[in-house]
Amino acid sequence: MREREFREYAEACQARLRRAAYLLCGDWHQAQDLTQTTLMKLYAAWGRVRRDGNVDAYARTILTRTFIDQQRKGGWREESVGEIPELPVPATGTPELRLLMKEALMTLAPRYRAVLVLRYWEDWTVEETAHALQVTPGTVKSQSARGLARLRQAVENLSHETAGR
Repeated sequence: MREREFREYAEACQARLRRAAYLLCGDWHQAQDLTQTTLMKLYAAWGRVRRDGNVDAYARTILTRTFIDQQRKGGWREESVGEIPELPVPATGTPELRLLMKEALMTLAPRYRAVLVLRYWEDWTVEETAHALQVTPGTVKSQSARGLARLRQAVENLSHETAGR
């Protein structure tokens, strides 16, 4: 029963986790590795997590912490192969804008990127984000503000570079 429940959950959430992982790391191969690591760690705690409820929040917390830990350790290369995702991401805005935003997001430090992805992509509250990242709500608020300011600056800089080409 446990195996079946976990398999059903993993199949249902894998694409969503992989898209969030891609926003964190900017590379589909690394996103797949992050997703698999997240699912392995989730499986190890499945009995407890299932009893406690909110499995999705626990999975996203594992994903984010694993990403930040890997960045600290330098476990992944910052090299993108530009592969197209297996499942399309819902279209919002023009393709050029999405590419520009992705490129700008990748210029941010991993911690800022994690805060922005959790707060604005996953739509988490300040408290949920603080718990996932093991920081105070005040830290989430300040990193959100700084991260957004840096993201805006990166978008502006990249827009000027693109216009000059």
